[in-house]
Amino acid sequence: MPNPNDSQFSHFVPYEAAKDEEYMNEPQKDHFRDILLAWKKQLMEEVDSTIHHLQEEASNFADPSDRASQEEEFSLELRTRDRERKLIKKINEAMERIDDDEYGYCDACGIEIGVRRLEARPTATMCIDCKTLAEIKEKQIGS
Repeated sequence: MPNPNDSQFSHFVPYEAAKDEEYMNEPQKDHFRDILLAWKKQLMEEVDSTIHHLQEEASNFADPSDRASQEEEFSLELRTRDRERKLIKKINEAMERIDDDEYGYCDACGIEIGVRRLEARPTATMCIDCKTLAEIKEKQIGS
């Protein structure tokens, strides 16, 4: 899954909270809105680029090997875009949580997720402890 801290987000400035600043106040919400909007914009640009690429590169190769290579390339690109489409949905849900004053709090236990964790994973819905427990349970069930 793409991460907002990858190179395309290198301009991202970590939030510096003032002493005794209330968690998820308006400046913090604005900070995360900006991160989420920039991430979504970048993903949407990649979707547009893929559409143009597929339209321009779609060739009907006579050689079956060339055709198979192109189809495999398109398939990989489309799978990547599908993952990004799902990520855009998560970004939209995170934006709704900001608007509903639910952003930044763990869905499982209700505690603060934390600014640094949210900067690393802006779509996070669980604190690190609950997420770790969920992953352990998932591994046990999947075994």
